Amino acid sequence: MKHLFCLALSALILFGAAAQTFETASLRRHITFLASDDLEGRGTASLGEIRAANYIADHFKSLGLKPAGTGDSYFQPFDVSFAIEGKAHLMTGRNVVALLDNGAPKTIVVGAHYDHLGKGFQGSSLSPDSKNMIHNGADDNASGTTGVMELAKYFAENNVKEKHNYLFIAFSGEELGLIGSKHFTEKPTIPLASVSAMINMDMIGRLDEAKGIIVSGWGTSPVWGKLIPGLAKKQNLSYTVDSSGVGASDHTSFYLKNIPVVQFFTGAHGDYHKISDDPDKINYEGEARILSLIAGLLTKLDSETGEPEFVAAGNPHAGATTSNFKVTLGVMPDYSYSGKGLKIDAVSKARPAEKAGILPGDVIMKLAGEEIGTIYDYMEILSKHEKGQQVDAEFIRGKETKKVKITF
Repeated sequence: MKHLFCLALSALILFGAAAQTFETASLRRHITFLASDDLEGRGTASLGEIRAANYIADHFKSLGLKPAGTGDSYFQPFDVSFAIEGKAHLMTGRNVVALLDNGAPKTIVVGAHYDHLGKGFQGSSLSPDSKNMIHNGADDNASGTTGVMELAKYFAENNVKEKHNYLFIAFSGEELGLIGSKHFTEKPTIPLASVSAMINMDMIGRLDEAKGIIVSGWGTSPVWGKLIPGLAKKQNLSYTVDSSGVGASDHTSFYLKNIPVVQFFTGAHGDYHKISDDPDKINYEGEARILSLIAGLLTKLDSETGEPEFVAAGNPHAGATTSNFKVTLGVMPDYSYSGKGLKIDAVSKARPAEKAGILPGDVIMKLAGEEIGTIYDYMEILSKHEKGQQVDAEFIRGKETKKVKITF
């Protein structure tokens, strides 16, 4: 009897160890380094960001992943220009790209941005008088970067040859306007036609059990509504969904190339874009559960008989149960634009904005009779409307002010 008890206990211990897919100690180690003062906030093209890029690349190399940047390198450099106190600077950002090559015809991209606001001169700090103060960005987005690194480790070491390849990408330049992911989708290091889906993680480190997680891109493929609910239940994670494939993170760049996308996000908080976004505030156990969900999602995607079907976000047959917005213009805002109005960076085909004649570079000043000061005004206006409604829009193109009617 004692022998049987010991065997049962051993089995229980082994089962428990196997169930703990992602170790909080590893998550803590990565986030603590990436969000340390030594990296000075990982501003795009800064020395701190270069150190972070090298750290991520070394991790990929230790796993035996193939370099998938430019040439025989883990890095994909790109030019980036931004102003500091009115003076333009041209510098070089770097995406960090690695491939788990299973010899498959199709590849799933797993990504997150690793840049942040540096010392308050880049992006949009919400801390008052914060110039020259380090913005560590533990949640935004050391948490998502750590997710990419740990998922790479999981699939590199699981002794399974999946039916897909996995491309792991840490993007630079996200805070300056999705620059790194846009560069990748314009100059991909693998054929973009081979990419069957993109999974993005932006701020997954502050899980609040009462609020759960926000899943964006839900409407870009029926597969998300098919697979995610059961996986979320298994991890005891509540969730809300946003149907749109367009948002303030790197999945948008892939959606605009007609690739199904899904993003995981634990929500806004009082430390967002402030100097107080530090590692001691991360919910490490919560992030481990989110990564277990994503690992399960990747595994189930691999076992599907076909590739994920792409649909324009918001299509009712896509399986969305709730949505932040019932309507969309079908545009990607220029998140680096700091003036008044909503500057358009890209326009989706056959969506309301394109049908109305709105083009990239236009700045929408009024929508439905309401002035747009910031992107948040735009989002508030969208939330008030229903599909099929027609509204007036006023926008600036060059030096001209134009007016059009938009049907949602």
